Amino acid sequence: MENKPTLSTERESYLKKKKKRNRMVRVCQVGILLLFLAQWEITARLGWIDPFILSQPSRVWNTFLTMMQNGLPMHIGVTVYETLVGFLLGAVFGTLFAVILWWSGFISKVSEPYLVVLNSLPKIALGPVIIVLVGAGTKAIVFMALAISLIVTVMEMLNGFRGTNREYIRMAQTFGANKRQIFTKIVFPYNISTLFNSLKINIGLSLVGVIAGEFLVSRAGLGYLIVYGGQVFKLDLVMASVIILAVVAALMYEAVVLLQKLVLHWYGH
Repeated sequence: MENKPTLSTERESYLKKKKKRNRMVRVCQVGILLLFLAQWEITARLGWIDPFILSQPSRVWNTFLTMMQNGLPMHIGVTVYETLVGFLLGAVFGTLFAVILWWSGFISKVSEPYLVVLNSLPKIALGPVIIVLVGAGTKAIVFMALAISLIVTVMEMLNGFRGTNREYIRMAQTFGANKRQIFTKIVFPYNISTLFNSLKINIGLSLVGVIAGEFLVSRAGLGYLIVYGGQVFKLDLVMASVIILAVVAALMYEAVVLLQKLVLHWYGH
């Protein structure tokens, strides 16, 4: 049997401190959340805040149980599906467009001012145009998510491609590598972390686009529940939907983080 490598005393001490610190971070995070919920409940019961407007945790929980019996999983599924479709399309097309801009300096120069304008333009303002262009329903919602996440992906990836270590590229050129080989062997692998950083941003942006689209045209989804709750003055429904939306956003973000760890682990080998 092979002997497992033994860790030095300093290394073991460092790992123990790191684990202890991570536990303390988690405890503090959970503690802050519980403190916030307790304060919210107490202030509502004492009448310091209006529970009709701001609700309270107990009412939100009861509303959540009622929602579970009235199609909540379906609404969550609709929002998650639309978000993932818009997110994946934005990631794929944004990365491909960034590759084209990196490949051709001429196209990059021509496109640069338009990218700046499109990035600063509030995409939600184009909602009515998008609805007329692609039709109401899921297509319009996905298109909204795509419009919000696409430009961010392009700019993030293009900046990453341009920031690749020039020494690596020069060394490859010295050995006769062509542009395709430089991109596939150096530039893209060098920017795997950049890609995942853009994905972490875009998962939230795609969700924002989906909720904005659901506000306008949807008959299902968490955005629809929020709008419906506001229209009929069921603010407990609004608060419950917002909290569920926050949980969904956190879970999708953690999924991207987990995927990043798996990919970087695979690249490391």
